[in-house]
Amino acid sequence: MTATLLTTRRVDKPWGSHRLWPGFADPAPDAEPVGEVWFEATGEPDLLIKYLFTSEKLSVQNHPSDEEAHKRGLPRGKDECWLILAAEPDSTIAIGPKAPVGADELRAAALDGSIVDLLDWKPVKAGDFFYSHSGVIHAIGAGLTLIEVQQNSDTTYRLYDYGRPRELHLDDGVAVAELTPYVAPSAPGEVAPGRMILVEGPKFVLERWGGGRRDIALGDGQQGWLVPVSGAGMVGGIAFEAGQCVLVEGTETIEAAPGSDLLFAYPGARRL
Repeated sequence: MTATLLTTRRVDKPWGSHRLWPGFADPAPDAEPVGEVWFEATGEPDLLIKYLFTSEKLSVQNHPSDEEAHKRGLPRGKDECWLILAAEPDSTIAIGPKAPVGADELRAAALDGSIVDLLDWKPVKAGDFFYSHSGVIHAIGAGLTLIEVQQNSDTTYRLYDYGRPRELHLDDGVAVAELTPYVAPSAPGEVAPGRMILVEGPKFVLERWGGGRRDIALGDGQQGWLVPVSGAGMVGGIAFEAGQCVLVEGTETIEAAPGSDLLFAYPGARRL
């Protein structure tokens, strides 16, 4: 039985923000903007949890599947999902093309910038949730604070970056791109009072819980990431609150204050 409060790593990004989220100190006005806060575990865990803060649009990008990653000598691909915590009134996320697109057309559009017009830009608000599997072309817009749950991979194929002086990865990005409009996978939804399944496989499961007591039993070698969106509680003798993340192993009891909002993620294709 183990519960570990994870340390954080702040990551400067050109599209980041000087206004973060309660629980995170804002960077100094003359410092680089912070785009991400990572929760770091020892070893090579299967999942990675991040907060993202955007003041500009992120690059148009995608990620390889496990199969495509292995072809390139990488340990895993990258499926990911986002829970929107806060959004400006005009904030958007692009996910997939509006209509089917050919590989040559996609490459040409990435080179001349018209790829932005090919994408399906969706208005977003606090509470919205998106799952982006590997290969999906996407771009997170400006004015957003969100929690990202992803496979533990930092492999990103940047297709377009609004003129920022950063490397593009057109060969790999086009090669792994899903060229048809995005279709959101179905999820079971509420399976019990206070228990919602947001993602059920194939790479990880993401549950959303309310406050109260919950017993969990992870398999041998399996890890779970407890992310309090709001509220506070205890697990394995570790106190937690919003803005933190606890890595859990074995069998534990989670006690969360009434009204808490918790995410719990673990690798695999089926819920516990």
